[in-house]
Amino acid sequence: MKIAIFSIGTQGDVRPFVALGLGLQAQGHQVCIVTGDSCEQLVRRHGLDYAPLTADFLELMAKDPEVLQRGLNPVALLRTARRELLAMSADWVTQATQAANGADLLLGCGMVASLAAAIGERYDIPVVETHLQPVTPCPDIPPMMLPPPRRPRPGMVNQGLYHACRVLTWQMLSPAYRQVRQKLDLAPLPWYGPFYRRRRTHHVLYGFSPSIIPPSRYWPESVRVAGNWFLDEAQTWQAPESLEAFLAAGDKPIYVGFGSMLGDDSAALSEVFLQALRNSGRRAIFATGWGGLADVDDDNVYCLTSAPHDWLFPRVAAAIHHGGAGTTAAAARAGIPSIIMPFFGDQPFWSWRLQQLGVATRSLDRKSLNVADVEQAIESATDAALRQRAATVGAQIRAEDGVAAAIAQLSKWGYLTPVSELSPAVDRDLAEPSLAQ
Repeated sequence: MKIAIFSIGTQGDVRPFVALGLGLQAQGHQVCIVTGDSCEQLVRRHGLDYAPLTADFLELMAKDPEVLQRGLNPVALLRTARRELLAMSADWVTQATQAANGADLLLGCGMVASLAAAIGERYDIPVVETHLQPVTPCPDIPPMMLPPPRRPRPGMVNQGLYHACRVLTWQMLSPAYRQVRQKLDLAPLPWYGPFYRRRRTHHVLYGFSPSIIPPSRYWPESVRVAGNWFLDEAQTWQAPESLEAFLAAGDKPIYVGFGSMLGDDSAALSEVFLQALRNSGRRAIFATGWGGLADVDDDNVYCLTSAPHDWLFPRVAAAIHHGGAGTTAAAARAGIPSIIMPFFGDQPFWSWRLQQLGVATRSLDRKSLNVADVEQAIESATDAALRQRAATVGAQIRAEDGVAAAIAQLSKWGYLTPVSELSPAVDRDLAEPSLAQ
């Protein structure tokens, strides 16, 4: 079978689908990842097909650093997101039509789940919706779009907030998808979006660990949690000798890194963490990444651009990070405590959830960050009870196989044909509809 997987965002949003794609490829399927060009090398390096989709979020953050400040306020982010997604979507129909040509199954994640759904509707291709965070309404998991609650909300309130978040999300997406559906000659969707008029065969597959977020007992059979889709690279990555020497020269260091998050003053941010680490007497590894941190000159700090989390995290004592879904899962799987400083989107939700599990300290507030708060967080992260709980949760996650579970679930739903039963592939002629038709 030919399977096209749609996902946009930073590398953290795409890496899980490369892992899932590799699992599907190992079963004999042909997999194409449809995403922004900043992830092209990642996809091709792992031997999967790549198809472009206009969606450069790193460029957006670079040209508008304030978007990160607005990211923790979904209402403030709405106007920016509407404008940028509308511009990005101008070529989506052409790109998605080409990527789906000959496909037997489409997987659509996050903001482009509705793009995969529209292509599937237009050309009669089966579609499965996928997400790395919980978005299905329920009374027992708080909506990840909103600030986490300080105490549990009543179930009816929680569920009502989910529906409000759906409408808010659709207001962000609707200008782009109005354009997409018009170009595909599809009927427009109502003001509240596609959420309440789906077919019974609509399925949602989640790529997060049930050890971190147990599935809601209120979700229907059509919604399933497979587990994290980890793209492991420890076996193939060669660590610099200087990094190996640094790790061997003393106690396990603390990792500090913020992935693809671009800081508005990386030098000042780095100085806060450096001073707190000095005061705590701890060694550290700074992952400078895309610019969230700056290089520092200190014998007790090793600076690197990046390293595979599955290689590095088991070698550190704790991780200070932004709380992205992938980094959160990697730290939890490694069995180490997290100290999270959220920048954007779902990151406060993951910080809240790890605190609920007892494997993370209180969040750091980026706007009011100071040395004393970081020192206190480092001290809390070295608490024996927290470290033991982190080790226990890590063992639970390492016992899971999210990729295998996802493939098994897709097969159970009837989307995957056993390789032995496949007939020679026949490309469909998915000519892009003309608005003049």
